[in-house]
Amino acid sequence: MPYTTEEGGRLNNFAREPKVYKAEPPNKKQQITYIVLGVAAAALLGGVFFVAFSVSNAA
Repeated sequence: MPYTTEEGGRLNNFAREPKVYKAEPPNKKQQITYIVLGVAAAALLGGVFFVAFSVSNAA
């Protein structure tokens, strides 16, 4: 377990804080990819609802 040493030589066994970094906004290519994936997900979800609705009314 990693320890840190405080003033006076005392050991501190609390967790070390991770490095903090600033998130960067997506670039143009990533934005287009997100839009394409969103449209594909919406189409898939619409298809699933259509099939479920069709099957439930067929019987």
